[in-house]
Amino acid sequence: MTGAAKDMEAGDVSSPATVKVWDPLVRIFHWSLVGLFAFAFLTGDELQGPHETAGYVIAGLVAFRIVWGLVGSRHARFSNFIYRPSTVAGFLGDTLRMKARRYLGHNPAGGLMVIALLAAIAAISVTGYMMTSDTWWGIGWVEDVHEASAFAALGLVALHLAGVLVASFEHGENLVRAMVTGRKRAPGPGDVS
Repeated sequence: MTGAAKDMEAGDVSSPATVKVWDPLVRIFHWSLVGLFAFAFLTGDELQGPHETAGYVIAGLVAFRIVWGLVGSRHARFSNFIYRPSTVAGFLGDTLRMKARRYLGHNPAGGLMVIALLAAIAAISVTGYMMTSDTWWGIGWVEDVHEASAFAALGLVALHLAGVLVASFEHGENLVRAMVTGRKRAPGPGDVS
């Protein structure tokens, strides 16, 4: 039995077959980052100690995700979801026309979003650490970059959520549930696995 067949869960007319897509480490990373980013964003000025602790954990999560993007499971790897800019642009155009192909893993726009979010959160983490050091403490531009990166990440999160809603609607698939269970509808004709 092949790996894909072994991961397939049989379905019926009312509940189609599913396959494993998101491994547990990707899902734990994702939901931990969601909670910790929200906590850190909301506590930045009021609870400095817990805010910094959340920031260090977030930095560790980002470091883990970078490593997992190189050596992790198939759909966790960057090589599975980094596309050329022309492919991303074509996918976005197809999405606007509600004719985008369904991807089992991250679609081209989703892959770009992963990279953008990791970069923004890494910038937040680095500048947050800099602000706690004697060398960089009180330096205005470091604080400005930290705050701008946090708001940029918040904007990216809003775009990410919009993309998830559009793709869920377009393909008749609950992508939030998929990130909880790790399973998506088995690929059909025209889908990219």
